Amino acid sequence: MKTAIFAAIAAASVAVPAFAQDAAPFTGPRVGAILGYDNIQGSDGFTYGASAGYDIAIAPRITVGPEVSFSDSTTKDAGVHASRDLAASLRLGYAVNPRVLAFGKVGYANTRFEFAGAHQSLEGVRFGGGLEYAVTPRTYISAEYQRSEYEDDFGGRNAGLVGIGFRF
Repeated sequence: MKTAIFAAIAAASVAVPAFAQDAAPFTGPRVGAILGYDNIQGSDGFTYGASAGYDIAIAPRITVGPEVSFSDSTTKDAGVHASRDLAASLRLGYAVNPRVLAFGKVGYANTRFEFAGAHQSLEGVRFGGGLEYAVTPRTYISAEYQRSEYEDDFGGRNAGLVGIGFRF
């Protein structure tokens, strides 16, 4: 009986790594750093921050999952400074090949604008898309475009981002 139990444990320990290798690419939890160009109502700046998400394979080449991000910006115009930016999105991806994922996303954005010692937060919708390239099975680089449309007819925000991240 003990031999059968040890044999089952040994078989499971060998099968688990093999199963992990067969898992769909671009799935599981991920975290990354992002930076890039920021344009708010015609004013240019630099944005930088972090993102985290979890991708689930829903078909052999299709993934879906939530993504959250936190960033800051150097964009200023007429005494108004775009400050922290929080976003929560749903991301849908298509694995073009085992190393390239094309994705689109849509979600919620909340950005703080600071002026004359005060601040105001505006909410809006964020959408965009991009490409993710698997440098290794656990490391990726990405490039994406994001557009945010805010409430109160404030206008929009465009961002071109690059990133580096890790999957777990």
